[in-house]
Amino acid sequence: MSAASFLPGVMSRMVETPRLRQHLLASGPEDGVPVVLVHGNVSSGRFFEETLAALPPQYWGIAPDLRGFGESETQPVDATRGLRDFSDDLHALFTALGFGPDRKPHLAGWSMGGGVVMQYAIDHPDAVASITLIDPLSPYGFGGTRGADGALCWPDDAGSGGGTANPDYVKRLAEKDRGEESPNSPRSVMNAFYFKPPFRAAPEREEIFVDAMLTTVIGEDNYPGDSTMSANWPSAAPGTRGVNNAMAPTYCNLSAFTSISPRPPVLWMRGADDQIVSDSSFLDFGTLGQLGFVPGWPGADVYPPQPMVSQMRAVLDGYRANGGSYEEVVIADCGHAPHIEQPEAFRAALWRFLAPASASNAGAPDEPTAAATPDPEPAAEPAASAPEPVSTASESAPAPAPTPPPSGQQSGRPKLFGWLRRG
Repeated sequence: MSAASFLPGVMSRMVETPRLRQHLLASGPEDGVPVVLVHGNVSSGRFFEETLAALPPQYWGIAPDLRGFGESETQPVDATRGLRDFSDDLHALFTALGFGPDRKPHLAGWSMGGGVVMQYAIDHPDAVASITLIDPLSPYGFGGTRGADGALCWPDDAGSGGGTANPDYVKRLAEKDRGEESPNSPRSVMNAFYFKPPFRAAPEREEIFVDAMLTTVIGEDNYPGDSTMSANWPSAAPGTRGVNNAMAPTYCNLSAFTSISPRPPVLWMRGADDQIVSDSSFLDFGTLGQLGFVPGWPGADVYPPQPMVSQMRAVLDGYRANGGSYEEVVIADCGHAPHIEQPEAFRAALWRFLAPASASNAGAPDEPTAAATPDPEPAAEPAASAPEPVSTASESAPAPAPTPPPSGQQSGRPKLFGWLRRG
């Protein structure tokens, strides 16, 4: 990629590590306070490019591409390790960049990336300055669990993993479909679910985001992964390989986060109208069955909608009870990607959170600095109007009610059936 293809101040870099060649985007001074932005499933670091371009000048921003995404080298994902392949890749990258207990990065993870940074903190709690979770994967994975404690609906975790991905969507990803005639095309899925309709990114940004989605490596070792048949509804259970299986509750359980030590401060940000990660997610079989989209639903007493937000809140409450701290910020009129849909509100909350955490990490008094005020938008990207975030740090915010699927997706076998399994 040429430097001209990026926003001003954002650069591309390839880093060789013992695990893989890992690509990243970066901005700011390399001797600045490191802030690492980790993308989610079916995306890449380019979804954070605007955030990198707007970072206050004291930070060195880094947005790596995870294995099998973006420009990073493709390596298989061993789903039986949960998200640890991605966490170990980050550790190898951070070692190469000189991060560690003596230079702790601030970690921010979006969607699946939120689970990855939680796993990293479990693995390396003494090497993290702070954690920001952006519409994160439930700590009990995606699909197949019930209750705030993440109990499995079925012993074999049917309803999660690689077999739940919409095959037409997977096919269109593999074929590099850039259109929007089909509701299963990557562009249509992004605009219907990554963002809250009718939001659309500026045309040039939308093309970049679609490009990023189309870098996803398709196959049983990567996205979506392999699967097994199940006698339990809805007939598909996790395999052992690939990204979606790495998020299956069989292998992905991040509840150990409650007991890490030391305990960095946590900011949990989410869009109020997220349809992917919620207590009534449109990509969760419990919700789809309850709405009548998937025949044979065994009922809410057996397979309710996964309470993803409630599960995260329960784990973070446990973290707080053990001496940690967290703040929950809900951004109004926003879907799954607040850093893109509502950049002003997102950045105001992030900059405010990073400033005292950075000062504390450096041994300075725990006081806000000028970095708590959001920088103006980059000239190349005018900001969308954004409401102020609503903080719900000490009370439970209600999960959004489901809205009807986009037109053309309600008849027969649902078109939205397991579209992303992002988490």
